[in-house]
Amino acid sequence: MTRMLRTPRSRGLLSGLLLMLLALWGGFIPFVGPYFDFGFGSGDAWVYNSDRLVLSILPAIAVFLGGLLLLASANRPVAVFGSWLAALGGLWFVVGTTIAPLWNADVGSPLGGEARQIAERLSFFQGLGAIIIMLAAVALGRFLVVGLREARRAEAGRVETERAAAAEERGHGSTATPQWEKQERPRHDDRRPTEHGEQARPGAQPRHSVSGTERPRDDD
Repeated sequence: MTRMLRTPRSRGLLSGLLLMLLALWGGFIPFVGPYFDFGFGSGDAWVYNSDRLVLSILPAIAVFLGGLLLLASANRPVAVFGSWLAALGGLWFVVGTTIAPLWNADVGSPLGGEARQIAERLSFFQGLGAIIIMLAAVALGRFLVVGLREARRAEAGRVETERAAAAEERGHGSTATPQWEKQERPRHDDRRPTEHGEQARPGAQPRHSVSGTERPRDDD
């Protein structure tokens, strides 16, 4: 099960990198856009206010963190969380300017003519958020599905782990000293049984049998 949670880092590499670049665009374009007469409200660059914080900076931070998790993580649940985080940041880019007037927040009117205003709205908020949601959804789908190669790799790892555990158990069983060997063996003396089943006494001379017609001679 643990091996199934692992995933190649390359799976979220491209999506994470693109999401991080889009997050940088969404977070910095309100401040550098006025240099090119491209933005909302004031034509001055690097103007900070709470509206830009809520509508541009915070969702950009969420998208950047989500892309970073996709880029660096090899853990499936972490990557899925990063995908959802990036998707929520993109969703806020899309709907943020629509619901912002509910708390009297407004980024101002777009600069330039009609065509430029459409480009500004798409590149600052709605279009940017739609692209972010699409990339996050693609990454989420890639991490939710377990590939055939990953399943085979996990199964091979599981079999290898089971074999290693079985070999270790057999190794412990062969090297362990049985309980009966630990008991002290009885010591036997060096007495050897004779031909007639009698035990030899220490210091006794061995007896020779009389064979045939030979008899012991009498001393003269």
